[in-house]
Amino acid sequence: MGIKFRALLLASVLVAYYIYTPIPENVKEDRWKLMFLSALFRSVGHLATVAEKLGFAHYMDVMMLITRIDYTPPVSYEKVIVTDTKFNDVPVRLYIPKGQPDSLKRAMIYLHGGGWCLGGKGMKTYDFLSRWTSEKLNAVVVSVDYRLAPKYHFPVQFEDVYAVAKYFLQNSVLDQYNVDSSRVCVSGDSAGGNLAAAVAQQLLHDPEVKVKLKIQVLIYPALQTLDMDLPSYRDNENKPILPKSLMVRFWSEYFTNDTSLKAAMETNQHVPVEWSGLFKFVNWSNWLPEEFKKGHIYTSPSHGSSKVGKKYPGLLDPRAAPLLADNTKLQGLPLTYVITCQHDVLRDDGIMYVSRLREAGVPVVHKHVEDAVHGALTFIMSPFNLSVGQRMANNYIEWLNENL
Repeated sequence: MGIKFRALLLASVLVAYYIYTPIPENVKEDRWKLMFLSALFRSVGHLATVAEKLGFAHYMDVMMLITRIDYTPPVSYEKVIVTDTKFNDVPVRLYIPKGQPDSLKRAMIYLHGGGWCLGGKGMKTYDFLSRWTSEKLNAVVVSVDYRLAPKYHFPVQFEDVYAVAKYFLQNSVLDQYNVDSSRVCVSGDSAGGNLAAAVAQQLLHDPEVKVKLKIQVLIYPALQTLDMDLPSYRDNENKPILPKSLMVRFWSEYFTNDTSLKAAMETNQHVPVEWSGLFKFVNWSNWLPEEFKKGHIYTSPSHGSSKVGKKYPGLLDPRAAPLLADNTKLQGLPLTYVITCQHDVLRDDGIMYVSRLREAGVPVVHKHVEDAVHGALTFIMSPFNLSVGQRMANNYIEWLNENL
């Protein structure tokens, strides 16, 4: 009996140790639920690591289990018509509100997150958010299913979403869906926020596109490739949902299957000395407000002896890293709504972009959520709904309703 008890006690301690994740003190609501979510994501990550090391599957193929398990088919209901179709040969899920059928509608192009490797238009969370957006705003929503790494690398993901945007913004297409051409926006979260920012920049300078965006919404976006040692990366290296190691893996997979890029990015030695002039665009000592520096001291990323970055010039492309665009490319961008979370490695990417946009004369509304982790807005469905995520979603819809 004593042996069984000790074995049970040991097993309980191991389970508790595995599940337990330090939760930031200012996260007061749903602490145990967030702890469980973190353990769930870490479990899939560990399974992916083991499968990859044993040669059974690529890491991201295993991580895609989250996307596949969470899939829901397109099902219309009394307020919104939902269909899967293609725009410019790119799969999209289309949401058309049934209310006020004769009135001109607003429209949103939505780009899902997932580190350019995971996610999809059919995930329950994205499907729910798009339905809700369509219903509440009386808006046509185009949710884009762009191709993913590791099978496809940059610039494929960008090219897919840009092809959809250019197609949808044709006056003939907007007329087909009874959309007011002066009330169209692009929105995206995480990697989707990256793509949304890149699409907005490209559309601004594309002479073939006559319809201009009214708004861009960037939800905890990833925006720069040069510095993996920002204060937010330091402070949130092991915080729930998106630890630094996973974000670095996402970035490297976006460009290549070559693991040497990931290794160089982990030590912040992936930038050749020839590219040093671009650090001015991501120098957080200049672009972060004092409250986000928190006593950190800025040091330029080390170039070391690594030349791996030179093999991937996409690292410098504003279509992959919108923060690297100079001011002339930012001027004229539409009204921008940026959401950042305190406990998120990508926090400083979004905040620096806010500063740079404002310097370029772009009107910006910045919503910083002190008690949120990365991905919070996607946790809005039972049983994994978080109170902070619901608050963020409510604010998001309310702001859009007032400004789009």
